[in-house]
Amino acid sequence: MSIDRGPIFIGGLSLSGKTQLRIVLDAHPEISMTRRTYMWDRFYQRFGDLGKARNLDLCLSAMLATEGIQKLQPDLARIRTEFLDGRPTYARLFALFHQHHAEAAGKRRWGDQLGFVERFADPIFASFPSARMIHMIRDPRARVDPQAGTGRRRPGSLGWETARWLHSADLAERNREAFPDCYRVVRYEQLASRPEQTVREVCAFLEEEYVGTMAEAIEAVTFDSHGGTGDLAAQASNAERAFVEAHAGRELLAFDYPVPRPPLREDVSFLLVDRQLDRAAMVAWRIFGNGPRTDRVRRWA
Repeated sequence: MSIDRGPIFIGGLSLSGKTQLRIVLDAHPEISMTRRTYMWDRFYQRFGDLGKARNLDLCLSAMLATEGIQKLQPDLARIRTEFLDGRPTYARLFALFHQHHAEAAGKRRWGDQLGFVERFADPIFASFPSARMIHMIRDPRARVDPQAGTGRRRPGSLGWETARWLHSADLAERNREAFPDCYRVVRYEQLASRPEQTVREVCAFLEEEYVGTMAEAIEAVTFDSHGGTGDLAAQASNAERAFVEAHAGRELLAFDYPVPRPPLREDVSFLLVDRQLDRAAMVAWRIFGNGPRTDRVRRWA
């Protein structure tokens, strides 16, 4: 008897553990995980009613020009035929690409890794009620560390990234409350320090068996040197930590990240004078990025 389990989405910001989790889930013999298809953020609702032939043609043409979608090796004729046999929705079109790719790999369930996919939780769950979404989150004071992979920071980037983290954190709480059975928040630090236990918990959430091939994949993935250490002093300067804590202290505590002390005098001076561009960048992201904060963060666990 076939069990209907919906697609799997892995979201969150960069350097938050999405790739490591995707690699491990893809090692499951029944799960096909893709990445960098960018379907939801680049194509969703961008071409109007897909029931109109011209709109469908334009959408398919744009999708097939994307490298990540090309790697799925889609059969365009089959996609057209099956799409025209049902409701002309973007979600159905996206699913056909993934379903065919999973089928070719001999797997029954598909999933996709997409940064910030949490923004699309409402239409995804409306289209796929049995879907599961895993939202990876990480202490932002570790994410701003140049050694964690971001390289030398540009002026204002700390403010920009802090605003993005705040919005993602707000969405994590909002979506967890709206879809309690389908949405799971996983901290990077938890995955990095207790990978097998964390993956077993994720498998239970997905209603999938934890298998030996996943254990092998866990052994193969790597985490950066700060993963799970909690050594914030090694991850960001005092001034950078003070900036993040001043603007995201409540949210940090809501996700069980420590906020050890009020800013020191020299850090306050740095906030007031040297971080003006970062504060401006935070405002700019809220205007031009993805909307205002919901201001609804509570404890997530």
